[in-house]
Amino acid sequence: MKSSIHKTIYLIPLLMIGMAGCKTRTQEPPALTPAVISQAITQMTEVMIHDITNPPLAARFFSYACLAGYEVIAQNNPAFKSMHGVLNEYPELKRSDSIKQYDVPLSAVLAILHTAQKMQPTGKSLVAFEQRFIDSCRLLGYDDELINNSKRYATAISKKILAYAKADRYNKISNYTRYTPVDKEGSWYPTPPAYLPAVEPYFNTVRTFALDSCSQFIPPPPVAFSTGKKTAFYKLLLQNYNDGKPVSEEQRVIAAFWDCNPFAIQDGGHLITSRKKISPGAHWLGITGIACEKAGKRFEETMQIYTWVSVGLMDAFISCWDEKFRSNRIRPETAIRKYIDPQWTPILQTPPFPEYLSGHSVISSCSATILTHFFGDQFSYTDDVEVAYGLPARRYNSFQHAAQEAAISRFYGGIHFMDAIDNGLIVGKKVGDWVVKKI
Repeated sequence: MKSSIHKTIYLIPLLMIGMAGCKTRTQEPPALTPAVISQAITQMTEVMIHDITNPPLAARFFSYACLAGYEVIAQNNPAFKSMHGVLNEYPELKRSDSIKQYDVPLSAVLAILHTAQKMQPTGKSLVAFEQRFIDSCRLLGYDDELINNSKRYATAISKKILAYAKADRYNKISNYTRYTPVDKEGSWYPTPPAYLPAVEPYFNTVRTFALDSCSQFIPPPPVAFSTGKKTAFYKLLLQNYNDGKPVSEEQRVIAAFWDCNPFAIQDGGHLITSRKKISPGAHWLGITGIACEKAGKRFEETMQIYTWVSVGLMDAFISCWDEKFRSNRIRPETAIRKYIDPQWTPILQTPPFPEYLSGHSVISSCSATILTHFFGDQFSYTDDVEVAYGLPARRYNSFQHAAQEAAISRFYGGIHFMDAIDNGLIVGKKVGDWVVKKI
C-alpha cells in the first residue's frame, strides 16, 4: 500500500506498470499487474476506516475477499491448489463451463470487489471504484465482451464465497446476550475517554480457517493479578508505570507508527471526535503489497500471498480473542490509576477489550511468519503504509524485525503488560507456522 492510500487512485498508470505499452484492439490487451490487487485492498481499507470496522471483523472481510480472488486463480492455474480440503468446511467450487472468454486477473480483482461490496456495511461505495477500474481496462484494450464475461465469472465465484462466509457463524453473534464486564478485581473494565463496550467478545465462536479450533494454541495463563507490592503482577505494573517518567522520543514514534486503533477518540472537552486510523490487519496487508512489489511477484503469486496472510490474520484474531475473554485481564491504564497514580495516562489510547494477549503481537508474529515463508528471513523493506496518516516511513531488516517492533510498541504505548506481548509473539508464530503447514 502506497502513501496515497487515502486519496483517489488513478488506475491507468498502475495498470500499465511493467508493460511495453498499450496494444491496439485487434491485439490481446496487456495483462493486469499485481498493483491492482493492492488497489482493491486499499479501497476496502478506506471503507473500513469510514465504517470504523473493528480489527477482528476487518480481518474477516479481507480474508473472504482475498479467497474469492484466489479461487479464480486456483480454478485456472493448476500450480495453485484449491482450498477445498485445506481450509475448514471450504466447499468444492467447480468452474462453470457456461462462462467463456474471460480474463483471469480481471475476474480475480472483480471477485475481490464483489465480495467486499456485499460484506462491508457501506461496501456499495466500492461500485464507483469498480467502474473506474473497468473504464481503465477499456482504455487498455479490453473489449466489452471480455469485461462482461469476467464480471459474470467474478460474480459467480463471489456468490459461492459469500455463502461460505455466511456459514462461519459470525451472523449468530448478534443473537447472543450483550457482554457485561466481569465485576471482579483485576478484570477488564472499559477505559477513557469514551468507555466503549467490549469489541467482539464472541469472536471465538466464529469458524476458523486453518486452525482445528479457537483454542488450539492456548498460551500460559497471564501473571496472576495481585495488589501485593512484592508480587509478579505488581512488578509488571511498575514496568509500565516507570516511575511516571515519559517514554523516549523514539519509543513514542514507534508506538504511534503501530497504533492502528480504529477506535481512537479525540476529546476536545466539549466535543469528542474520532481519528482516522487503519486496522492492524490492514497495516500488515499493506506490508504484503510492498513486499510483493519489491520482489517482483507475478499476479498469481501476489494473490496467493495476500490470501495466506489474510487467512492467517483471521485465525490469529480468533485465537487471540479466545484468550482475551478467557483471562479477561485488567488494562495497565485501569490498574495504574487505581493502585499507583490516579493521574497517569498511556501515550496510546487503550482499545476496548481485555489486555491478555496482545493482539498486535499475535497478528504481527503470525503475518511475519507467513511472509518470511515466501520472502525469506533477510528480506528488508521500507514500510510507508502509515505515511498517508502523517507518519514517516520506517525501514526494517526483516518481517520478524517489524513484528518485534509492533509488539513492543504496545508496551511503549502503555496499553499492554510484557507477558501479554511475549506470549502473544509465541502464539502468533504458532498460528503462522500452522497456516503455512496446513495450506
